[in-house]
Amino acid sequence: MTVGDTNKNLPWVEKYRPSKLEDLVSHDDIIKTISQFMKENQLPHLLFYGPPGTGKTSTILACAKQMYTPQQFNSMVLELNASDDRGIGIVRGQILSFASTRTIFKAGPKLIILDEADAMTNDAQNALRRIIEKYTDNVRFCIICNYLGKIIPALQSRCTRFRFAPLQQNQIVPRLQDIVAKENVKITEDGIKALLTLSGGDMRKVLNTLQSTWLAYREVTEDNVYTCVGHPLRSDIDNILNWLLNENDFAACFKHIQDLKILKGLALGDILTEIHTKIQRVKFPPEVLVSLLIKMADSEARLASGCSERIELAALIASFQLAREQIDISSLSTS
Repeated sequence: MTVGDTNKNLPWVEKYRPSKLEDLVSHDDIIKTISQFMKENQLPHLLFYGPPGTGKTSTILACAKQMYTPQQFNSMVLELNASDDRGIGIVRGQILSFASTRTIFKAGPKLIILDEADAMTNDAQNALRRIIEKYTDNVRFCIICNYLGKIIPALQSRCTRFRFAPLQQNQIVPRLQDIVAKENVKITEDGIKALLTLSGGDMRKVLNTLQSTWLAYREVTEDNVYTCVGHPLRSDIDNILNWLLNENDFAACFKHIQDLKILKGLALGDILTEIHTKIQRVKFPPEVLVSLLIKMADSEARLASGCSERIELAALIASFQLAREQIDISSLSTS
C-alpha cells in the first residue's frame, strides 16, 4: 500500500488495512469461496462471525472495493456499525430506503454491511428478515458479529455463514514484519513474541500495541510491550509466585504483592491469568492442584462481578497457604 501525506497520521491498523482480497493474510478457504461467488456474480447474503481482529470487516470492505469503482462506492454500499443507531426505526427507514431504491446505472446489487450486528435488538433483527427476502434482487446483506448466538435463527438461515477463527502466529508475523520495515520500527525477537502472546490471534490488537509501544519507547522489546499495556512482566510473575510458594508470613506476602501491584499498576485479574499458566509447571500433587485451580477460578469470577481486589488477593494467598499445608513445600520444583 502506498502511504501518502493524506494517511501518514492514520493509526497503523487503518493505514495498512487490506484493500484487496489477495492482501488478506488468512482464511484462504473463505476468501477463495467469496472470490468465486463474485466471479460468477452469484454473491449470497453473508454472515461473518468470530473473535475481534480476525479480518471480518476487512474482508467485506475488500470485496466491496473489488465490486464497485470508487465513484460507485458511496452510492452502492451502506455500512452501519455499533456507533450508528440501528433500532427498528432505522431498519424500517434508512435500511429499507437504501434497499428499495435502484441505481440509474446497472452495476450489480447494492451492498449493506451491518457490522457488530450482535448489538442489534431482536425487534430490529426481526424487521430485517422481511427486507432481506423482499429486496434480494436489488441488494445483498453482509452481517458481521462476534457472537453467532446473538443473531436470531431466522437471519442465520437467510445467510451463508463463515467463521473467522483467530489468526495463527505464522499468519501474523509476515504482515507484522512488513509493517515494521515500512515504519522503520526497532523491534526485538522477544518483542515480537510478546506481541503475539498478548494478541491471542487478534491482528488489530497486535498493530495497536506495536504502534503504542513504538511511540512511547522508540524500541519494541518484551518489557516495553508488557509495560505499555499494563500487563505483568514475567519477572514480576516469578516474584509473585515465589512469594506465594515460599513466604511463610501471610502479612509479609500480602504486602509484597500489594506494593508491586501499586508500583507497576497491575490488575489482579492479569496476575491470576499468568499464575494459572505458571502453576501448571509446578509439581503439585493432583488433588492439591485441582483444589488450587478451583479456588483461583472462584476468585476470578468474584473479581469479574466487582469484588474488592484486596480481599481477593488475600483469598489467593490463603489458597496457596492451604495448599502448602497439604504438602511438603520443600519437595516442590518447577520444570
